[in-house]
Amino acid sequence: MTTVYNTISASLSPQTQTLRLILGDQLNASHSWFKQVDPTVVYVIAELKQETAYVKHHVQKVCAFFSAMAQFADALAHCGHQVMHLTLDETQPFTDLPTLLEQICTQHKLNTIEYQQPDEYRLAKQLDELSLAGVNNTCHDSEHFLLPFDDIKREFTANKHVKMEFFYRRMRKRFNVLMQDDEPLGGQWNFDQQNREHLKKTDLKDIPSPLLFANDVSEIISRLERHQVVTIGKAENQLLWPVNRRQSRQLLDYFCQHLLIRFGRFQDAMTENSKADWSLYHSRLSFAINAKILSPSEVINKVISHWQANQTEISLTQVEGFVRQILGWREYVRGIYWINMPSYATKNALLAHRPLPEYFWTAKTKMNCMHHAIQQSLDYAYAHHIQRLMVTGCFSLLAGINPDEVDQWYLGIYIDAIEWVEMPNTRGMTQFADGGIVATKPYAASGNYLNKMGDYCKTCHYNVKLKTEDNACPFNSLYWHFIQRHQQQFDRNPRMTMVYKNWQKMDTGTQQAIINKAEVLLANLDNL
Repeated sequence: MTTVYNTISASLSPQTQTLRLILGDQLNASHSWFKQVDPTVVYVIAELKQETAYVKHHVQKVCAFFSAMAQFADALAHCGHQVMHLTLDETQPFTDLPTLLEQICTQHKLNTIEYQQPDEYRLAKQLDELSLAGVNNTCHDSEHFLLPFDDIKREFTANKHVKMEFFYRRMRKRFNVLMQDDEPLGGQWNFDQQNREHLKKTDLKDIPSPLLFANDVSEIISRLERHQVVTIGKAENQLLWPVNRRQSRQLLDYFCQHLLIRFGRFQDAMTENSKADWSLYHSRLSFAINAKILSPSEVINKVISHWQANQTEISLTQVEGFVRQILGWREYVRGIYWINMPSYATKNALLAHRPLPEYFWTAKTKMNCMHHAIQQSLDYAYAHHIQRLMVTGCFSLLAGINPDEVDQWYLGIYIDAIEWVEMPNTRGMTQFADGGIVATKPYAASGNYLNKMGDYCKTCHYNVKLKTEDNACPFNSLYWHFIQRHQQQFDRNPRMTMVYKNWQKMDTGTQQAIINKAEVLLANLDNL
């Protein structure tokens, strides 16, 4: 067992020659780096002001990463590795990661820096451009994703749409997941049509309570305050999220035992009428996976094994819906991100320019669906995918919010948000700012969709059945205004033919009344 060094000036082993950098989202205990103890290596895990300041983060997100980093450092030391874990107290003098690494190498006369392929473009660029006299730099694979980094360019082409369904099928075949003799189990690849049920009153009582943890992060919160780190969201001294392998595996087990049975069926459902309305049947494993505490293959294999042992209770529909998110969508958006960066970060195909309304930071809005999705995000640093896509995301799309501001909000507020996974979901899937690289049509919807998939509308200030009246649901007129103002871009899209036919069926008076209503709303977005 080795002690964790908490200062840069610590007395390292005289044999030390190599600094191995571990970023906050590279907490992969199974990485080949750790298979044997090497006295010539020191592992560096550091809290950095640059990582707290590039966007305004949710306080629980920062606490989760910092706590997980500390626990990973302790685990490595317990296995005998030489570890330097630096908090903001030690790294405060350094403006960025390169200056910190330079100081450590100079002080300890190290001649090699090794790092794992970063998942964010800005960090990859920073480390790729690192040049220290007498120090060699080497980049290693993170050994986390199923699709190797070098294979991304074989699966994706810059600025071109790649159909996720076909990518998903190729991944299923390549890794032999839910396959039988080169054919999908159950005779079909995708059970998405069976994954769109809403929760009835009789279903609400069966929703399990979420498994929560109680990790003491009071010292981290004090440290953030001491260093004047600006955060958003509700701060809690007891963090409910998993921050180590043991807790993450407990959460995975809990998902399999209590939530998988209805995950696929209700994965698009929303409700405000349950104490578990924010968690429902979702695994909430995304932070643990994105921080690499759990590997995607480990999660997939565990879920499939549990299903195979319980096929009389759990249907293939539930399992395939979950596997599609991990093996399909998660790997897909990573490929989209890397093949299109850095230009992807500035795409704004719909020329959206309006500022993000104030209630995205306060949840003080009369739109009940928006209030719940935002309040939940502020309280837990979490919202499930349909809330992100079809509530806050759809509203931002319809209102023409600047995708830069939407990106920053999503990247900051969610505990699982790292740019590689957040940006294609936000700028691509929800905002259509990439012009169709991710989605073949904009994910625009009126209040009817929200009413169909949830119960928010029942207690809302606005009436979901109205379009132009004072108390009409804002989603309705904003939807048709969006359709009308982007008609030149979308009226030839085969997936939107019926929408434009319905618009043309309206008489001109009705059309104009809807447009007028929407323009009033757009002029008063902060007051909805």
